[in-house]
Amino acid sequence: MRKQDVPQDSGMLEDKQVLAYAVDEDGRYCTAPSSGWETVDSANAIAWEDIRRQLQQVRAQIAARQRSPLAYYMVRAQMNTALLAAYSGVARWRVALHLRPRFFARLDEQQRRNYARLFKISTEQLEQLPEHDDLPHTSGGENG
Repeated sequence: MRKQDVPQDSGMLEDKQVLAYAVDEDGRYCTAPSSGWETVDSANAIAWEDIRRQLQQVRAQIAARQRSPLAYYMVRAQMNTALLAAYSGVARWRVALHLRPRFFARLDEQQRRNYARLFKISTEQLEQLPEHDDLPHTSGGENG
C-alpha cells in the first residue's frame, strides 16, 4: 500500500494511532501513522464480543461455585491454563486445581500475591470479580 493510501478510518482506536507499513514515493518501505481501518476494526469488535461471552460464561460458573475467581482473570487476560502456568511459574496441573474454588480457597498469601501481581491487581481484587468487565467498546453495545 502506498503511504498516502494508509487508511484513516475512525473506530476502536478513538484518538490513538498505530503505525502501518507502506511504500513511500521512492518505492521504499516506511511507516505511516493510521487512525484505523474499518476492516481491522470489525475483526477486533468480533474478537472482543467473543471475550465478553467467555467472561459471561465464567461469571456464571463462578456464581455456581464451579470455578474460582482466578478463572475470570485468566479469561480476561486472554490466557489458557498453559499460558497462566508459564507466566506464573506454577505447574500446569496446579493452576488447573487453583481454578477450582476449593483449592483456590486454600492458596497461601504468597501464591495469591503471585497471581495478583501477574494480573496487576491486588490480592483482594483477585478474590472477587469486578462489577464491570472494562473491555474496549465495540459496536455491539456497552461494556461488561
